Amino acid sequence: MKRLELVCPAGTPASLRAAVQAGADTVYCGYADETNARNFPGLNFSRPEMDEAIAFAHDYGAKVLVAINTFPQIGNEDLWHQAVIDAKAANADAVILADPGLLAHTAHNYGDLRLHLSVQAAAANPDVINFYAEEFGVKRVVLPRVLSVAEIAAINREIDTETEVFVFGGLCVMEEGRCSLSSYATGKSPNMNGVCSPASHVVYEQSGSMMTSKLGDFIIDEVEQDAPAPYPTLCKGRFMVANRTGPVFEDPSSLDASSLIPQLAQAGVVALKIEGRQRSRSYVAAVVRSFRKATEACALGQPIPSNVLAQLSEGQGNTTGAYRKAWR
Repeated sequence: MKRLELVCPAGTPASLRAAVQAGADTVYCGYADETNARNFPGLNFSRPEMDEAIAFAHDYGAKVLVAINTFPQIGNEDLWHQAVIDAKAANADAVILADPGLLAHTAHNYGDLRLHLSVQAAAANPDVINFYAEEFGVKRVVLPRVLSVAEIAAINREIDTETEVFVFGGLCVMEEGRCSLSSYATGKSPNMNGVCSPASHVVYEQSGSMMTSKLGDFIIDEVEQDAPAPYPTLCKGRFMVANRTGPVFEDPSSLDASSLIPQLAQAGVVALKIEGRQRSRSYVAAVVRSFRKATEACALGQPIPSNVLAQLSEGQGNTTGAYRKAWR
């Protein structure tokens, strides 16, 4: 079996170097502005840093994908158009886009630039994937994390486009590109501003023996003063529902689909994506090394090592999420 391509995150130049040296086939990253969906302070790449990073990766035989996967703001399209120009000039191997207007602009003006469809586009059926391929020449689509392995296999039977799926890291429990919870609470949208549950709107307040964490005006969690206080992400907060207090959608945990790599390969997937552009270079290196071994084992028909990354998972817990339709 052909070894699946390993697509790895890099939030900084140091993380990119760590990913490449740990065995990444491909690295994805973005510019330090609102054109990418991980627009956090202290992360991402300046133009000179991106140029140097791509040259470094190419020296090691690795590819670099530039994520320009937020939606341009009316009247400010030039920022997104310039990002495409700069990625092409830096010799990026592909750009990851979500907005149809930006896809049309890029396909029309830079026809030789390879286009990947971001998970932010939430393309989850053959009809819409074939539309993007036919209209804009999209070569690969990153599937949202709401599909089972059987559903992915069914999609791949009806398309000619490559598919890429997430296998490890933070797990968005919503359908990417269609969640409005963060923008409702903070006015900052993942799709428009590149940030979900932004740190600028996080507040921790102590009341007696309790520590309350808030996002905007909303209380997300409340714990004893000395207990760990998780980051207040709206969809992973604790709420009182039907006489029960706890996470409503899914317990805080990370996606780990390493055990499903053989099934994903058989379903026609060509690339496995690791989430974590906001993570440290040591985290990136450890996860990449582990998944490199896993993909090599799969290609040789050997067993996949299991639970080796539990200590790097959110809450030290993991789930296969929707791949096995095992949502709580």
